[in-house]
Amino acid sequence: MKRVASVTGVVVLGLAGLTACGGGGGYGSGSGSGSGSAPASTPAGGTAKLATATVGSLGKVVVDGNGRTVYVYDKDSKGKSNCEGGCLAKWPALAGGAGTPQLTGIDASLISTITRSDGSKQLALNGMPLYLYAQDTQAGQAKGQAVGGVWWAVGADGKKITTQSGGSGNGNGY
Repeated sequence: MKRVASVTGVVVLGLAGLTACGGGGGYGSGSGSGSGSAPASTPAGGTAKLATATVGSLGKVVVDGNGRTVYVYDKDSKGKSNCEGGCLAKWPALAGGAGTPQLTGIDASLISTITRSDGSKQLALNGMPLYLYAQDTQAGQAKGQAVGGVWWAVGADGKKITTQSGGSGNGNGY
């Protein structure tokens, strides 16, 4: 009986540890593990949310449902993401979610989804795929701005904001 209790205790602790490490705890929390090809998690309701907010000296930028700055990548093209593998670990794709995204301050005609190489859906603004930056851990941060000279916060009109108020490049764009 003691052995069964011990094994059960180990299993419960093991599962608790896996659950704690499993991530997926909220919108925009992309795991970045493994192949890194999965987009960031969608919110609990499955509907993506985008709004605008003033972020530092960048002015009004697009943010996700948690107030995290949204970015575009110069190496992407309209309708196509070129951020895969290790890139996605640092720059989680903004998942398309289910249904029509909830928008505040953004023209719905500019929002679409693209299909990533793994078949998942990613939100796009004016055709450009959207991302979060893993090091932006709180609303109002823009640590990803100008990283590598290829990552930019984006305005509600879909245009990248090139003010270089933050971020630090490592030469490879991510």
